[in-house]
Amino acid sequence: MTDPIADLLTRIRNAIMAGHKIVEAPASGLKKEIARILFEKGYILSYKVVEGKNPQGILKIALKYNPRSKKPAIKELQRVSRPGLRNYAGAEDLPRILNGLGIAIISTSKGLMTDKEARKENIGGEVLCYVY
Repeated sequence: MTDPIADLLTRIRNAIMAGHKIVEAPASGLKKEIARILFEKGYILSYKVVEGKNPQGILKIALKYNPRSKKPAIKELQRVSRPGLRNYAGAEDLPRILNGLGIAIISTSKGLMTDKEARKENIGGEVLCYVY
């Protein structure tokens, strides 16, 4: 697999379109951090790493839906930087998603964080994905 982040985002996107409650993916440190950010910002219900057949374990993500309308909390997941074309942004050039309603997940020298946190810390980095 050449792009594990795109694989995770595609698994989440496909599970949402199919109406699943839980999605599983091979775990890694970067995927755990992405799940942590999605959990902190309220896009998923919960996540956990289950030790299994794989040496790294399996990341289980519980997806969040509106109880009345049954619409998912995540409307769009978009991969920005990819192995063939990396996308970097300085602290001044960080993108604003839907005028601040969405988030961009940024890989910085201080770890993964949202665009708002990176702006507050005044650091740039690689723009991994957009979530709204």
